[in-house]
Amino acid sequence: MRDYGTVLPRKLAFIGLGVMGYPMAGHLARAGHRVTVYNRTAARAEAWVREYGGKSAATPREAAAGAEVVFSCVGNDDDLRSVVLGDDGAFAGMKAEAVLVDHTTASAAVARELHALARARGLHFVDAPVSGGQAGAVNGALTVMCGGDVEPFEAMKAMAMNFARAVTRIGESGAGQLAKMVNQLCIAGLVQGLAEGLAFGQRAGLDMPLVLEVIGKGAAQSWQMDNRGKTMLEGQFDFGFAVDWMRKDLGLALDEARRNGSQLPVAALVDQFYAELQQMGARREDTSSLIRRLK
Repeated sequence: MRDYGTVLPRKLAFIGLGVMGYPMAGHLARAGHRVTVYNRTAARAEAWVREYGGKSAATPREAAAGAEVVFSCVGNDDDLRSVVLGDDGAFAGMKAEAVLVDHTTASAAVARELHALARARGLHFVDAPVSGGQAGAVNGALTVMCGGDVEPFEAMKAMAMNFARAVTRIGESGAGQLAKMVNQLCIAGLVQGLAEGLAFGQRAGLDMPLVLEVIGKGAAQSWQMDNRGKTMLEGQFDFGFAVDWMRKDLGLALDEARRNGSQLPVAALVDQFYAELQQMGARREDTSSLIRRLK
């Protein structure tokens, strides 16, 4: 059980109880905060309340009412707008100077849009995408990359540390989302390189578990090698960060690159490889399933 230390209980809301949001909200409750949750599928919110306590709400607006900080973690830009804006959205229920912290991996454009709308309402918005996957969320070991104003960032940081090992302000609104794009771009090329190396070694007839043990002590070592190398060799992909999610994230990065003039030839190629995996029926398999294309 994680040690949350001594906390001053806060009134919080959490919107979106998917594979990431469910355990993240759970860490907030276990730390002693009073958490109200909302999920599009009400049964999941009810299950969360049975497990962690707190209460559920029928709309994002009701969940956000009276909360000092509202956390969200949904699917994409449109999902985010749907739970934040409108008569039943979180902004409509938030009190003055409350902070909405969004952990969705979304575009920098929507982060800036919602930041501006929040300020016009006397509210605050922090874009705060995470890295670490489902295991990081369950274990409270996520890395959180934030964009937004300094004061609301400082207001939310201690609470986010209940499910994270690092919460860092990168810069102004949108900077968190841009940093997450950098993260995904670095991962994409690395996983493809790992897949090619492992497939090459298998075809060469090497003892690949032994090879992994040896090269994992040298310059080729990486989180992906340590955590996915063995399962890639064994053809196990029914866990982790899904291909569909990675394609969404790479799409965001490629769109941003077209706007800022960046060249991303490796990312564009790997994105095509993931599209092939989707056609092969691997939409929900872990991103390390890239090796399937090479066998």
